[in-house]
Amino acid sequence: MTSAGYWVDLYQGQQLLGGGFLVNRWRVLTALHCLSGLTDFDAGLTIVLADGTPVEGKVCRQDKEADLALIEVSPQFEVSQPIPMAGVAQGGDRWRSPYRPAENEAELSGCVDNGALLYHCEGGAKIEALQLTANQPLGDFAGYSGGPVEGMAQDREPAVVGILLEQLPDRIDARSGRKPNVLFAATIGEAMRRFDLLDVGHLMDVLRPGHQERVPQHDPAEGSSSPTQTNPIARVERAMRIIQQLSDRGVMDPTSTDQVKFLAVKLIMLEEAGGGEA
Repeated sequence: MTSAGYWVDLYQGQQLLGGGFLVNRWRVLTALHCLSGLTDFDAGLTIVLADGTPVEGKVCRQDKEADLALIEVSPQFEVSQPIPMAGVAQGGDRWRSPYRPAENEAELSGCVDNGALLYHCEGGAKIEALQLTANQPLGDFAGYSGGPVEGMAQDREPAVVGILLEQLPDRIDARSGRKPNVLFAATIGEAMRRFDLLDVGHLMDVLRPGHQERVPQHDPAEGSSSPTQTNPIARVERAMRIIQQLSDRGVMDPTSTDQVKFLAVKLIMLEEAGGGEA
């Protein structure tokens, strides 16, 4: 469930850099500017999971123009937190961000004003973004960047729909005339396009043998395969359903769906043949 603790704090030494969230069992997505305090992007980070467990990690990908970064969990650590489903927000949906920069800080929530607009972020790129209104009149939302945005539509299950990026600097100044509680978040679809390895990486994490995470429901007529069944045919069938759901939801670019399906099948076959971790 998306209400479980999949968000993280990011540290270098004793310094809290910012927040982020797990997109699979070995990668964390965050806003790049949250890492501005890093002395060296090749230096190690401490990822503190929601239950307080520290694991080591390192920045593996960054997109300066879109203000996004991907952090890889060191392979000697095993992360067991549930991984959220991805989704798409629409104007009028409710939203919340379960990440808080400190325990005495408010949890953000509000309304999605616009579910997919072209936004010119401070990094310079034009990205697909969500325009959000927050119910909490904090004025300055510093510290919340990098946290997940969960969509709370009545007719859809909760899902991560975006990543908080920024509040324009002049919104903090009352003289600007702008509403101070309007925030912007990159859509999950934008992050997946920027970091193409998220598509197959997230999918393969769901498909690991023995993995108990909830997956999209399917018609019983399709078969009664257990979610943890290791039969390669069952795993391929589940892969196709999950990819198609991401495509149907608009999270994955339809033009890349066939390519991702091919890669997923290839990786499953490699694992079944004893080719190692995908």
